[in-house]
Amino acid sequence: MSHKVLLNSKEVNITLHRLACQLIENHDDFSETVLIGIQPRGKFLADRLAQILTEDYKIKNIKLGHLDITFFRDDFRRGDKPLEANTTIIDFIVEDKNVVFIDDVLYTGRSIRSALTAIQSFGRPKDIELLTLIDRRFSRHLPIQPNYRGRQVDAIDNQKVKVKWVENEGEDAVYLVNK
Repeated sequence: MSHKVLLNSKEVNITLHRLACQLIENHDDFSETVLIGIQPRGKFLADRLAQILTEDYKIKNIKLGHLDITFFRDDFRRGDKPLEANTTIIDFIVEDKNVVFIDDVLYTGRSIRSALTAIQSFGRPKDIELLTLIDRRFSRHLPIQPNYRGRQVDAIDNQKVKVKWVENEGEDAVYLVNK
């Protein structure tokens, strides 16, 4: 299995700060905005962005949640083994708020479609945006595009984008892996 480095640790850090600055430009003090990491992999990106916004840019009162979409997916009954759900943690109101969904890789768009359905259980947001670290541009099954993207990647179907986070895999890096 061969792999190519798309982003190294330094580039990931620069990209995260750029994304944080774009969020600040559009959401100012975040009083009407909530950040929601899509489980399982978007959680790491959302946590890191919230940390950067709070510590480096001194934004107070960031509302951060994690949304499990397991049973909202259109393919959850197609596998042979039972799925294990992740934890949803949303301890704030999303009604009439600006919601920013955060996920590591935008591929087919199906995870985002599932998140759009799942968030309705928590209220009706005023607006929903999408932030993704990697946008696999030519792979969409649904007409979904990110409002904020770290990097756009053209990958063919036999390639996988692998995002690694220091919190769970010991390094910050993004790889393009041939299956």
